[in-house]
Amino acid sequence: VQLQASGGGLVQAGGSLRLSCAASVRSLSNFGLAWFRQAPGKEREFVSAISWSGVTTYYADSVKGRFTISRDNNKNTVYLQMNSLNAGDTAAYYCAAENGRTLGWGLRESDSYDYWGQGTLVTVSS
Repeated sequence: VQLQASGGGLVQAGGSLRLSCAASVRSLSNFGLAWFRQAPGKEREFVSAISWSGVTTYYADSVKGRFTISRDNNKNTVYLQMNSLNAGDTAAYYCAAENGRTLGWGLRESDSYDYWGQGTLVTVSS
């Protein structure tokens, strides 16, 4: 499985971006999916996840109410809509996929994921 993230860029504080992550797989419907990010000089952190069914979503407290994760299994793509961006959101964003074995809060753990995309850089100017 190969994941290709896109949609990053430079945006002013308060603005919005939508990240996309396309998977080269026959069907993404059985995979749990997530976004993580890593800011310069910091460790990678969880941002958001969505269960394989799409029923359950998880968000880091820092993005709750501002970011929305969604998936389109017909397009084998997961999205991250990011609104009300601030300087603290500046980071490289990585999408990840796991083989549907992880339940619940395990989707927040990077060790749960089997496949990773390359990062897409988001820079928020203040």
